[in-house]
Amino acid sequence: MLLLFVVTIGIGILVGIFILLPVNELAYYHRPDMQEDYGLWFARDQLYAALRGETPLKVTFYTVVGGLLGLITALIYMRFHYHLTSIQQLSNALGKDIELLIARGEGPELEFKSSFRWDYQQQSVNRALEFVILKTIAGFLNGSGGTLLIGISDDQQVLGLEQDFNSLKRKDEDGFEQTLMTAIASQLGTDMCQYTHCVFHAINGKAVCRVIVAKSPRPVYIKKSGDIKFYLRSGGGTRELNVQEVVDYTASHWKK
Repeated sequence: MLLLFVVTIGIGILVGIFILLPVNELAYYHRPDMQEDYGLWFARDQLYAALRGETPLKVTFYTVVGGLLGLITALIYMRFHYHLTSIQQLSNALGKDIELLIARGEGPELEFKSSFRWDYQQQSVNRALEFVILKTIAGFLNGSGGTLLIGISDDQQVLGLEQDFNSLKRKDEDGFEQTLMTAIASQLGTDMCQYTHCVFHAINGKAVCRVIVAKSPRPVYIKKSGDIKFYLRSGGGTRELNVQEVVDYTASHWKK
């Protein structure tokens, strides 16, 4: 990544000096009565003068402008590269048959949750269950990413999301996704929504939400009972790290 910035900034500086400088000189000093050949010679002479160090301020200006253009180019490339990587990850995940995915069972990159907020034991809405979903997503974000299937019990039974839908103001897939993303934005950070994608499947007439989570570029924390928690996907579960573990893990996982 550092090499990308060095190369693009270097190319930008060369563009600034060898292209922007003479082109700007030609455009700035051009007169209607000026012969075309003279204008080109004038721009060339200005470039030679800059290279000989006769116009240091001018060289500095175009070096800075070119470097900034190179930096912007690198940032744009990184953004497009991230989106292409996310699309590829999404395509790979969607290529897997959902029923085979369920049959595979839970693992380091796959977790089942019965619902988002519906408590099947109490047969009522339990908002505390939302934290369990967010904890799992945070664990995937802090790890290498993964997939969360909501509407599937631990024993791989398809329960569906109908009870969750009925607890929402908008009782459909869009309402569910909006509610989930709002919870992620408020508890994990708005920027984490771009690393989380929802895809809905119908299995035997029951809706299931596949939440595809990518690796986060930064540590993700979540607040619980006034305390800041850090969760990490480990094996087939999500565990909380203590302070020393968080320090050691973040130092090695997000190397600058």
